[in-house]
Amino acid sequence: MPKVLLYQADWCPYCRRAEALLRGKGVTEIEKVEVVLDAQGRAELVAKTGRRTVPQIYIGDRHVGGWDDLYALERAGELDPLLAR
Repeated sequence: MPKVLLYQADWCPYCRRAEALLRGKGVTEIEKVEVVLDAQGRAELVAKTGRRTVPQIYIGDRHVGGWDDLYALERAGELDPLLAR
């Protein structure tokens, strides 16, 4: 299973939904970067994605995007193959 990286904020319901969906798919290890309290993590988020919103999700080297993007992959049947790599 590829590495999963989740840029998040503790208060964000979409971040929790993204994590719950990934865990429901069998992802046991999620590297989380809390961008609210971590200025370096926030700067990394903007530098890597060009976005300031959370969640921002990477599966392996692929930037999936946010919650809507992750859920769209799930609905299209594309999330399982991505996680199986």
